[in-house]
Amino acid sequence: MTSNQPPLWRRAIAELLGTSLLVAIVVGSGIAAQQLSPSDVGLQLLQNSTATVLGLTVLILMLGPVSGAHFNPVVSLADWILGRRAGTGLTLPELGTYVVAQTVGAVSGSMVANAMFEVGTSISSKERATPGHLLGEVVATAGLVLLIFALAATSRGVLAAPAVGAYIGAAYWFTSSTSFANPAVTVGRIFSDTFAGIAPASVPGYVLAQLIGAAIGIGLLLILFPSAARTADGVVLAHSAETARS
Repeated sequence: MTSNQPPLWRRAIAELLGTSLLVAIVVGSGIAAQQLSPSDVGLQLLQNSTATVLGLTVLILMLGPVSGAHFNPVVSLADWILGRRAGTGLTLPELGTYVVAQTVGAVSGSMVANAMFEVGTSISSKERATPGHLLGEVVATAGLVLLIFALAATSRGVLAAPAVGAYIGAAYWFTSSTSFANPAVTVGRIFSDTFAGIAPASVPGYVLAQLIGAAIGIGLLLILFPSAARTADGVVLAHSAETARS
């Protein structure tokens, strides 16, 4: 990151808080949907996806100026990989800090959602890792990485909040996996045996599919936007020097 960035501890708190709130939104809205529409899975998905779109958009706007609002290890990893090509983006210690903060945040968010709805924290039994689901995760993650870094490469990072929210909302419906597209969120959702949960046995396949998707997204990005590596510092939202001094 550039010298204009807030200190790493502040960015780590933002990533932890943002990922925690994101998972609380996903899991909490899933529990609410299950309770409100117990016999209509389609309506449950609509309620869950709508809450996620709105919540994710708000979280990016709120915390983007602090940490870049990655909330996702594959976004942070892509930022680091691309930055190595041009001396920008996250350093390796920053990458490790972001990933730990995101994962801890995701687990805590799931627990908070469970507590709010008084369902208790338990390990999910919902198996999801079919070949179709894994392909869905590859597609969802590749598109997400391409979108985020394409916006940065074309100086449109200010559109990240609505664009990423819209993409995830659409991917809930056009991918068979409902677009987890995030290893930290995937791990966090283990800890809720509800509508949004995922069984531990399904997680390795999902994470591997997400990493493959991220690699494809980076490859497509470099084909379409060869100068993208130079803009890694701008992911997800540009950070101003004024923000860093606050």
